Amino acid sequence: MNQSTDAAAADTVDDIGDGSNQFISFAIGDDQYGVDIMAVREIKGWSQINPIPGQPDYMRGVLNLRGVMVPIWDLRCRFGQGLTEATPLHIVIVVQIGGRQVGLLADRVLDIVNVQTARIQPVPRIAEAAQIGFLSGLVNIDSGMVALIDLPHLLAGAISDGTRLDSIQRDTAA
Repeated sequence: MNQSTDAAAADTVDDIGDGSNQFISFAIGDDQYGVDIMAVREIKGWSQINPIPGQPDYMRGVLNLRGVMVPIWDLRCRFGQGLTEATPLHIVIVVQIGGRQVGLLADRVLDIVNVQTARIQPVPRIAEAAQIGFLSGLVNIDSGMVALIDLPHLLAGAISDGTRLDSIQRDTAA
């Protein structure tokens, strides 16, 4: 097992020791975000989805993923940056939040990042509260800064907006 303590090695995929986390980093425009690799179930290319009427703009619809209806959220829209003009080059990161699967629409996957927990910085509270509510921290890596998404808070924000994820998955699982 390679237990290098070199700072540059902390940004690469090595064996994970105590005090470190792995994230899938991805892009939305020029911004980099990350989600805990343990929550990621699948990464797939964009494909047609079925819209669900009466949902917020960021809830693009559902995707039938091997018999499971997975809601697809447009992160660009969820973060207040307008709707994504989805093309076959876009990706969907299917994550597990609690007992539910959600697809996160993003521009592209960047890397797997290994970060020492001590290097994760808190999110400054000067930004718009609605956007920073689902960020758990910031980390600098060689390619720039990655904003880490707190998936349970992302879901909690949707529920407070009136989007009931459990009812979407139940109603579409016919």
